[in-house]
Amino acid sequence: MKPVIYFDTSALAKWYLKEDRSDDVERYIQEHGPVDISELTVVEMRCLLARRRHERSIDTQTEMRVFVSFEEDIRQKYLICHPYPSDMGLGAVNLISALSRLPLRTLDVLHLLIAKEIQAEILATADKVMAGGARAIGILVVRFDRPRGAKGA
Repeated sequence: MKPVIYFDTSALAKWYLKEDRSDDVERYIQEHGPVDISELTVVEMRCLLARRRHERSIDTQTEMRVFVSFEEDIRQKYLICHPYPSDMGLGAVNLISALSRLPLRTLDVLHLLIAKEIQAEILATADKVMAGGARAIGILVVRFDRPRGAKGA
């Protein structure tokens, strides 16, 4: 049976926008897909695209085209989108306490909680702190933030 692979937004964005390691993300999703995301990923992706437009690294047409493509990938089930857990607040507070030695941000904790709730076996990320949090809760990590071939990549 295929393992549950949760993609956080930092890694998934590389599938839609040309960035360092985009080719690796594309290849990984093609080989292991469909992959899992959450409603949080949808909000973050929308925000990321708007921020990139404000920074002028993409234009309005690209912003809309990428988001429509992202939504279509969810509709086509290339991305399996999970809802927010019903006890997300309490779960996040408990996870922060359990991982108190890590400098987690709010969205890191929420992604980790969702990954844990859906029993993800692998978390794909381009975020060092997120990777540490996933390992701390027993989830294997695939990192897309280091140059190809670097240790831990």
